[in-house]
Amino acid sequence: MGTDLHELLRSLRVWDPGTTELPAFDPAAAPAEPLALFTEWFAQAVAAGQTEPHTMSLATADADGTPDVRIVMLHGADADGWAFATHSGSRKGGQLAARPYAALCFYWPVHGRQIRVRGPVTTAPVEEGQADLHARSTGALAAALTGRQSELLGSTEELARASEEAWERAQREPDAPVPSWTLYRLRPEEVEFFQGDERRRHVRLVYRRTEGGWARQLLWP
Repeated sequence: MGTDLHELLRSLRVWDPGTTELPAFDPAAAPAEPLALFTEWFAQAVAAGQTEPHTMSLATADADGTPDVRIVMLHGADADGWAFATHSGSRKGGQLAARPYAALCFYWPVHGRQIRVRGPVTTAPVEEGQADLHARSTGALAAALTGRQSELLGSTEELARASEEAWERAQREPDAPVPSWTLYRLRPEEVEFFQGDERRRHVRLVYRRTEGGWARQLLWP
């Protein structure tokens, strides 16, 4: 007997009290800039045992404006922006070349928190991208060396052979260059912090970049 998807969906609940703590959030006490609040919430998510808190949704659009989204890893966040990396020839790399603007979304259910970031995207200097890659694991380098991201694949056996060769090279040459590997930085124009509330009185605080700095506003949930 097959699974009844609708029945399964109706059986689920958001923010189970057994696993979720919904902290109080006073937007009036929030810092003047979004990066400080992001860092605070990120550290709290890590301390609470949130699984893979550094993963995020990355939304882009192609040349025709058709949206696309996938999960990627945050490589850093500082005054220059939120950083992630991929091959320049991948689908998202091509989309960013055509439309260098993107959105990020973090969701940390352990605290019922969501953070959304939007802004233009630039590429970091090549040496920074290579340094970022070589600071990561052997597996990350092997995956980058395997390359051909988003291209059509003939078979899983073909992937296995290419991956095995890439792993051997990554172990033999830990500084092997991957010219297509690119570090991108999203410079936020808008950052929204969402704190879930048990009675659905969710707090939404949005930071918007202005010529004079960051402006803060509250949004209805």
